[in-house]
Amino acid sequence: MTTAAAPAALRRLYFVRFGFALVWAAALALTASSLGPVSIALLVLYPLFDAAAAVVDFRTSDPEAPRALLGVNLTLSLATAAGLAFAVASGIPAALVTWGAWAIAAGVVQLVVAIRRYRLGGQWAMILSGGLSTFAGTGFILMSSGDNASLSALAGYATVGGIFFLVSAIRLGSRVKAAA
Repeated sequence: MTTAAAPAALRRLYFVRFGFALVWAAALALTASSLGPVSIALLVLYPLFDAAAAVVDFRTSDPEAPRALLGVNLTLSLATAAGLAFAVASGIPAALVTWGAWAIAAGVVQLVVAIRRYRLGGQWAMILSGGLSTFAGTGFILMSSGDNASLSALAGYATVGGIFFLVSAIRLGSRVKAAA
């Protein structure tokens, strides 16, 4: 992919990620009171979607992009999906710990990728999102030991993450228009 086409592809991906995050968050919010078949499927689906997004990002990104980090993100997301599939058998606290560990690791990767992509434009929101993800992940882990451990916080996390993707997609629009 050419350097000029990379921002357009990334922008489309960010819009898709925004839409998915909002739909996923709404579905999880409706089922977050317990670990049932739908909430379990949603928990596993989110990191699988993230893995698919990493593959699309890798295939459409500039060859000079931080592709190795996209591979790390892919691996983290697949491992998390598998980990969540097992963690849910132990209950919501175990699912929160698994999700929290992923949020921390993926947040660090997202932060580094966004810093390396800074020249593409629209990356400030991704930098903030990566940084906040590490804090949120820590919060999920701490929340898991409380009496009121709930999946509803994950819906809020996905919503905020989706908004960051939307902001980056909009900011990348000026870069895409300038390249056209």
